[in-house]
Amino acid sequence: MELFSTSTKGRETYRIELKHSLLWEAALGLAAITNDALIQTLEYPKEKWEEIRKSLSPSLTAEVQYVREKNTWKTLLQLLHQKDFQTIDELRSYIKDLPSNEVKFISIPYLGEKHQHRRRQAAQGSIEALKQLQKLTSDNAFFPEYIAFICETDVDKLKDHLIEVMEGWLEAVIKPNQEEMSRLLARDVEFKKAMTDKLEAEAFVEWATNGVTYKPEPSVYKVILIPQYIYRPWNVEADIEGAKVFYYPVANESIQPNDPYVPNQMLVQKYKALGDETRLRILKILHEKSMTLQELTERLEMGKTTVHHHVKLLKSARLVAAPSSRYELSIQALTTLPKELQVFLEND
Repeated sequence: MELFSTSTKGRETYRIELKHSLLWEAALGLAAITNDALIQTLEYPKEKWEEIRKSLSPSLTAEVQYVREKNTWKTLLQLLHQKDFQTIDELRSYIKDLPSNEVKFISIPYLGEKHQHRRRQAAQGSIEALKQLQKLTSDNAFFPEYIAFICETDVDKLKDHLIEVMEGWLEAVIKPNQEEMSRLLARDVEFKKAMTDKLEAEAFVEWATNGVTYKPEPSVYKVILIPQYIYRPWNVEADIEGAKVFYYPVANESIQPNDPYVPNQMLVQKYKALGDETRLRILKILHEKSMTLQELTERLEMGKTTVHHHVKLLKSARLVAAPSSRYELSIQALTTLPKELQVFLEND
């Protein structure tokens, strides 16, 4: 784990913490293989997922199915944030020794400091607190049902399931490439450290995650960045007490460390997006003020389809954002670009 502080020109911000462990990779792998809608969008090839499924024993297949039904991958991620576990033995001992109410409290998603008492009450069996938490999370696809499961489950059976599914997944999926994957994750953290003295906290998060903008907010004192391979190209976000978590995709240069001439894919996308006269004009226009697609079309005197194509490329390169119906320039991404290029050129 690497921890460093940074400031944003005099105003209070968060600090950055970098962690890596094969246990995170295992928990996220379980999340991925049980999400049929998302799995189609991952870089991991379909054939590889089929190969993994065929390699699972009948008992492990049953445990993975339970993960699918109850979303216990979330439970694993919540538990993994309690300590810096590096081995399954450490995690197993921790889970076995946890009191039932504490297992439930940790497993229930963190919803902010003001709701901690409800979280605790629900873990202790309060039906009213459970209903309040479900209402608070009603816009989430699975939280209400998941919270009910955690509050009502047999904790001893849940513990056995968590240990068995993690041990099984590590043995069947992680172990065959354990050394290579461990080096990959460690390498990516080292690569990220090379930028810590060049970027301030918010710019660093945006760079490391390939475009996630995260502004400081009350009660969030640190951002935890954890590299993962299994969910590429997506970031996975989570909230825990006092922190925001991003499980971010490892960079191309971490995957191909023996070729120092391999650039970060986002760096390539940014410079490709800049290599066009129309897109540069769009950037300059948006530098003056934000605009809708219709306003850009009128200003450029071009067809809407053409303008939309150019804006889409700028947006995919994270140079332009659209938090509402208006497009705006991502100043941070542009100011970070020369530093990203410098790190690439100096990396040996």
